[in-house]
Amino acid sequence: MGSEALSPDQGMLDELRRRMAAVPGRGESATGHIPREQPLRRDLLPVPPPLADLLPDGGLPKGSVVAYTGAHSLLTGLLASVTGNGGHAAVVGLPRLGLLAAAEMGAELSRLAVIADPGPDPAEVAAVLLDGLDLVVLGLSGFSVAPSRCRVLAARARNRGATLVVAGGEWVNPTLRLDSRVTGYRGLGPGRGRLRSVCLDVRVSAKAGQTRHGHMDLCAQAGRTEWLPRETITRTTEVTALREAVS
Repeated sequence: MGSEALSPDQGMLDELRRRMAAVPGRGESATGHIPREQPLRRDLLPVPPPLADLLPDGGLPKGSVVAYTGAHSLLTGLLASVTGNGGHAAVVGLPRLGLLAAAEMGAELSRLAVIADPGPDPAEVAAVLLDGLDLVVLGLSGFSVAPSRCRVLAARARNRGATLVVAGGEWVNPTLRLDSRVTGYRGLGPGRGRLRSVCLDVRVSAKAGQTRHGHMDLCAQAGRTEWLPRETITRTTEVTALREAVS
């Protein structure tokens, strides 16, 4: 499939359908290579380990719709977890989502499609991609999707066993809601130092059950980026609150 960006034109949807039909073994290995004491069920997609501890089932349910708000970092982590463990994914309408960051998190870019400019109907592009991929991340750029359209796309995801993550817009009745906010960083003193980690606060809301809150660090480790549970911080000078969330 490859990670090349596709441009909207008259034949784009037909080309996407052709590519989806050619994707081999979708979903067969997307949950089979994560080292966990309890293996993920085959109807779940893998996620960064600290997020797994917050999700009701330890992963993203296949066939579900997830409404996402907040920093792009966690979206990149979801794409990296799925493609790095054998699944196929796409990101639609999010041109600022960085492939380098995804690769440093362990993404397999040959299993990731990027449609930076999906044209006037990004939801239709996402619908086509659900036919052949494990995970589709759809950026809505602040727009709302009509409730009837939400139901159609949710049914398509459910029937295809694919997961749709909708970011930056309004979506009615998702399976889960995820929100992540950058709350600080470590390693920088007053005007000097080297950034070692970014601190995220994450909230998970499901249709049933209580809202869960968690804290995690996105840490640079020798050319790789790792997701770790929030460490106990003993030196308060290493943490500086961010006034604005960064992505």
